[in-house]
Amino acid sequence: MTLTATSTLPEVAIAVGAQLRRQGITAVLTGGACVSVYTDGTYVSKDADFVIQGTVQQTVLDGALAELGFVRQGDRYLHSDSPFYLEFPPGPLAIGADLAIRPAEVTIAGDVALALSPTDSCRDRLAAFYHWRDRQSLHLAVARHNAIDFDVVRAWSRTEGSLVEYDEFLREIGRSR
Repeated sequence: MTLTATSTLPEVAIAVGAQLRRQGITAVLTGGACVSVYTDGTYVSKDADFVIQGTVQQTVLDGALAELGFVRQGDRYLHSDSPFYLEFPPGPLAIGADLAIRPAEVTIAGDVALALSPTDSCRDRLAAFYHWRDRQSLHLAVARHNAIDFDVVRAWSRTEGSLVEYDEFLREIGRSR
């Protein structure tokens, strides 16, 4: 896929993830870009965060992303035609204390990339709400637009010591329906 100024964040994120897969780099889309994918772009972020699984030499990552037009500047990758940038936060891939994350395959325009599942994307946003009291992260769109395993979210919330906050999340979802 050729990235342009009109490419959406979901298109950019999945194109990047697919490119990394083609180059043998296992990277999982997380954060706000993952929410954007699962809400068909209604949630907007400025960047796409990928957690790389395993070890990748910087020159290999730089080369793979250069093929899509991204250039590394410090800890970010910028594209001259896209307003979205890329970041690669350090691993391991985790949501709170949960390290047993199983990525999902997501397809957009024929490109296939790894991303958090809708349930894990929901938990990822809730982690910021639970641990940093970031109310902006009490984002309900993934839960409203996707099948979420609320039993998994509740059990995880219990292990995070955040059942009160989980109940608040459920109340907010109830209000939004």
